[in-house]
Amino acid sequence: MSEPIEPLIVVGVDGSNHSKEALRWAVAQAKAIEGRVHAVMSWDWNTNPFAVGTAAPQELVNAEAAARQKLADTVATAVGTSPGVPVFRRVEQGSAAQVLVDASKEADLTVIGTRGYGGFKGALLGSVSQQVVQYATSTVVVVREGADEDD
Repeated sequence: MSEPIEPLIVVGVDGSNHSKEALRWAVAQAKAIEGRVHAVMSWDWNTNPFAVGTAAPQELVNAEAAARQKLADTVATAVGTSPGVPVFRRVEQGSAAQVLVDASKEADLTVIGTRGYGGFKGALLGSVSQQVVQYATSTVVVVREGADEDD
């Protein structure tokens, strides 16, 4: 008999306050369901056709390394070094929306943040959130920054 696999929660992280709030929410949910969290950050190289020159392999490595460091710093700031559940950091190349939609294929739940504007704007989603909600294969939770303060 195999051991049950812990539920997987994927959360999009970009270093912003709203992604930190989403990460905190995901960790709290993982604690409640005895799950694990994959904090996912994407990076993409400038594909501007008018850019002068081409990207050297070292520049690509530096961009990925910078994303890895930013993710590590964001996770540490948002949930600390011992959040009480396994939090794995994943950095993948590609657009944020596509990386999260792809990650949702293996997730039980996908969590994303949104800027949380007040009033009518608060009902709007950003382009990444919109695409993830529309195309993810798992259930999606959108966490507004400061959502707990409104309760």
